Amino acid sequence: MNGQTEGRAQGRGLRAYAILYLLFLYAPIVLLPIFAFNSGTIIAFPLKGFTTEWFAQMAGNATLRRALGNSLTIAVSSAVFATCLGIFAARASTRFRFPGKGAAMGLIMLPLVLPEIIISVSLLVVLLGMGIKLSILTVILGHTLICMPYAITVLSTAFSSLDPALEEAAYDLGETKWGAFRLVILPLVMPGIISALLISFTISLDEFIIAFFLAGNEPTLPTYIFSQLRFPKAIPMIMALGTVLVALSIVLLAIAEYFRRRGIARAGLKDTGGFL
Repeated sequence: MNGQTEGRAQGRGLRAYAILYLLFLYAPIVLLPIFAFNSGTIIAFPLKGFTTEWFAQMAGNATLRRALGNSLTIAVSSAVFATCLGIFAARASTRFRFPGKGAAMGLIMLPLVLPEIIISVSLLVVLLGMGIKLSILTVILGHTLICMPYAITVLSTAFSSLDPALEEAAYDLGETKWGAFRLVILPLVMPGIISALLISFTISLDEFIIAFFLAGNEPTLPTYIFSQLRFPKAIPMIMALGTVLVALSIVLLAIAEYFRRRGIARAGLKDTGGFL
């Protein structure tokens, strides 16, 4: 009896902890759309009324549109480069054995544990030392660097789930290595590739520190939002923009999770948890 009572008490404590944790984590996100549709310019309760004025201001802001265009260009380019390079790294790490494999993969995955401020300052010093002008291209370089480990993590799971017999069967039927990779392997890992693209896109779109150091005079969406926080009258529009970004991130992560689970189901593996 004492054991059961103690177990129930622990269960209630764990549920209370989980609820408080979720409230702390998601309450600010829930407040975004509430204040984005609030007609008052002060972010506080009680609410004044319903309005879509801040979304109209957001759509009519030329600087914001430029920053959004830059961020989309950077995010798409970084996602494509990181995923393409990640395909090579994941394929090599899961299919082949070679000297220095562990060290090489450790260096590639290092941005996962290094503080972004260190990466940003290092890239800034190197690029300026080489005489390279800061621009959107330098931000793409930095974002590709930090997105690659995430892409490799997703792609390594996809490649490791493949049955080597399928590739060997393609060789027996006369296919070249490139033909087997293109016709057999790529279609099987395509859900993982799409997931890596979407996750890299989301990470790049939301990234601030590297963009702040490497963008030069070109605004990106995160740096633009940061610059507008100094002006109280711009806060409601930023709340509206944050609402749109949260919705976009949720949609992209949901799509990535769908393709991840589709890839696991296609490979006949057990789902051990994912992004959502």
